Amino acid sequence: MTKATVHMARMTAAEMREAVVRNPVILLPLGSFEDQGPHMPMGDYLLADAVAERIALEATQAGHETYVAPVLPFGGADFFGYMPGGIALSQTTLQAVLSDMLESLLRHGLTRLVILNGHGGNCTMIHDVTHSIMRKSGVIIPSFYLWRVAATIMPHIMGKEKAALSGGHGANPLTSIGMHLLPECIKPECLITPDSEKTAWGLKVVDFGTVDLNGVPVSIPQEGDSTATQGVGKGNPHLCSAEDGERLTAKLVEYGVQLVEHVIKKAS
Repeated sequence: MTKATVHMARMTAAEMREAVVRNPVILLPLGSFEDQGPHMPMGDYLLADAVAERIALEATQAGHETYVAPVLPFGGADFFGYMPGGIALSQTTLQAVLSDMLESLLRHGLTRLVILNGHGGNCTMIHDVTHSIMRKSGVIIPSFYLWRVAATIMPHIMGKEKAALSGGHGANPLTSIGMHLLPECIKPECLITPDSEKTAWGLKVVDFGTVDLNGVPVSIPQEGDSTATQGVGKGNPHLCSAEDGERLTAKLVEYGVQLVEHVIKKAS
């Protein structure tokens, strides 16, 4: 199996017709097109697609036929509307798009589907869509939120202190993974130091959409630049590295292959 042949977009219609009868696993990578810091490409969907490719290759080599559907590059609108050139879909539009994509695959008996999510603003929408499909057809479509999983792995890869200092939007885990998978797209000379004293509505910013009121978290509507300076939140991107990115990617691929195996087992 080569990189070219795990991507559905590169397959001929005849090849796809032949593969469909075997009900292979189909990975659907989702991402976003937004501000990830001055050192990172706006298209973080590229990373979701690259991880999906590696999972498909390893799974297929292990005897589990797996393909990657065309990546959905635009994420659900959340905090990043402030970014000039950024493109996002409303939650209603994105829900309709994902529903149509999954229904197109299910229509032809492709029931071994896995969503590889690369954007926090997609999570609720994905649940709503997959829950609806489960109610209607009984098919369970799992969603694997890549960067959330990577964040839980970080302390084991780089130690708790470094993970805590480097974790955040515009830093780890995406920057390290980007340094490993897309080194030609990273601009290390543009790394900035995070601003840890961000305030919004007269209160200290805790995270996206959350401020601190005398130790109590309060949610307020706000744009992402209230939380992240030039796309960089609390994490320090100077602590990111291609070496950590390589180890994080390897674990994501390992877990992704395990999920493929489980999907095959449950759909048999």
